[in-house]
Amino acid sequence: MQKVKFIDLGLIDYKEAWDYQENLFSGIVKTKIDNRSFPDNQQKLTDNYLLFCEHPHVYTLGNTGDKEHLLINENQLKEKNATYYKINRGGDITYHGPGQIVGYPILDLDNFFTDIHKYLRFLEEMVIRTLAEYNIVAGRSEGETGVWLDAENPLKARKICAMGVRASRWVTMHGFALNVNINMDYFGNIIPCGIVDKAVTSLDKELGHKVNEEEVKEKLIKHFSDLFECEYI
Repeated sequence: MQKVKFIDLGLIDYKEAWDYQENLFSGIVKTKIDNRSFPDNQQKLTDNYLLFCEHPHVYTLGNTGDKEHLLINENQLKEKNATYYKINRGGDITYHGPGQIVGYPILDLDNFFTDIHKYLRFLEEMVIRTLAEYNIVAGRSEGETGVWLDAENPLKARKICAMGVRASRWVTMHGFALNVNINMDYFGNIIPCGIVDKAVTSLDKELGHKVNEEEVKEKLIKHFSDLFECEYI
């Protein structure tokens, strides 16, 4: 059974967490490249990580996104104590902030399965199963990544978890952002994920009360371990 190192970074600046990811990512890729020159009996095992964190208010734009989906200027960003980064994941613009659980799996998919579509579906399923423990029925929206409520009803559809990943040499980074006890007002400054006709929601908004974030993390880890058939250390 594969082992995954779990690290909770707590509240951390987005750029600092990005650099942390890049360092782990680069280390795994280097090991894979080095292994090419080693015989089978000298191959080094690659590490796998699952990082959890929260970020101060920040907007991030993926490499296929449109900056026009950020609806405020630099001065307004400062007024809201928010920052902005163009980053190297897929997807459009999203918001991160306190009360949101952000997960960054840094995995060598050669240790699991080499299928990015399956990888994304597993991340979605992890969140769907976690929400089910709070009696929230969640699912997918055809053609769109992430986890949704009432996705089949255009008038009620709302996103509760955004996703955007990067993969190179079958090593992943970036990941998912689950809205738990988040200030929803900040989503009003963007067109979330570039989707203009659907809303955004959070776990506390759906339940009508604040939620224990540590409890949510434990449930996410449990379902991650079940889906990826791994144990965390």
